[in-house]
Amino acid sequence: MWIGSYTAGPSEGIYVHNFDSRSGTLSREPLQVVKTENPSWLAFSPDRKYLFAVNENGPGQRDIVGRVTSYRVDTAKGSLEKINEVKSLGSEPAHLSVSHDGTHLFVSNYSVAADPGGTLVVIPVDADGRLQPVSQVKTHRASQAHPERQQSPHVHSAVESPDGRYVFAQDLGADRIYVYRYDPAAHPEHPLSANEAQPFVELPPGSGPRHLVFGPDGKQAYLTLEMQGSVAVFDYADGKLTPKQNVALAAEGFQGQSKAAALHVSPDGRFLYATNRGTANELVVLRIDPDDGRLSVVSRHSVQGEEPREFTFDPSGRFILVANQNSNAIVVMERDPDTGKAGRITQSLPFPSPSDLKFASSP
Repeated sequence: MWIGSYTAGPSEGIYVHNFDSRSGTLSREPLQVVKTENPSWLAFSPDRKYLFAVNENGPGQRDIVGRVTSYRVDTAKGSLEKINEVKSLGSEPAHLSVSHDGTHLFVSNYSVAADPGGTLVVIPVDADGRLQPVSQVKTHRASQAHPERQQSPHVHSAVESPDGRYVFAQDLGADRIYVYRYDPAAHPEHPLSANEAQPFVELPPGSGPRHLVFGPDGKQAYLTLEMQGSVAVFDYADGKLTPKQNVALAAEGFQGQSKAAALHVSPDGRFLYATNRGTANELVVLRIDPDDGRLSVVSRHSVQGEEPREFTFDPSGRFILVANQNSNAIVVMERDPDTGKAGRITQSLPFPSPSDLKFASSP
């Protein structure tokens, strides 16, 4: 497993660890440490020969320039070899995804500062995994609903539709999902263009969209609304999202702070899992209705730490690994495939500022 992290403290970059799916434990010592600044999000190429990392740099950090780095993967040895890096042309790139054809990266420059604000950029990828300079930049309009966090756009993620024809950009500062057509054959230099049928999806003021995933059959999409602490459900067809449900992650009567963050569909497609940060610090299990994709809360589980930024399922689907960024640990929980519920904690591995977790093979 590859672990991305923030490097303002003792972490040095990307760490490679072995994971034992029998005992549910990570190796205490890394197989490799790849020194690089703030590799906070990792993504594989479709053939898994290459790993790409954002370098979430910005003002006030050791490296003030946002970057993206490409690595060649040796899964047999569990090692990475750097190919090259390029500038992201923005501050604090927090997320990237890879096009289905492996030819482009969609990089989200979050940009903590209001000026210049966040952007979505497109980076071409050569057949050998080498990154080319940014070829396209998309800017958005802030909602200004929140006096501090929404005075400028803050693109938090961008993902492709299941058919690869559209890209959906979640802008926390704009309270919108921006919808783009992806057509590299017609427009090699500028493959993204606004979807005329639905250029954006308007969300509740101050809700703060963060991450989006599609359901198992591609007919629904699920979105964490970070500032609202909820998951929104949409019907999806032909590049259009239609809102149908909004589910609060915190229990009824909760008086603390909710900050919805990561979300992923279980390997069997029956459940959606989401992390709620703030003062909740929970992993929430939601059942996906097989008929209409609506969600119902199954259970909530303490992550035994603070700021669960990301999580993943191990290849067997029997364990959930949570990156607790602020309490500096990776927590491993058992998972019941039948009920979806998380069980006992098999390990809490001390780790400085973990931010993303990616396995060599998918569940």
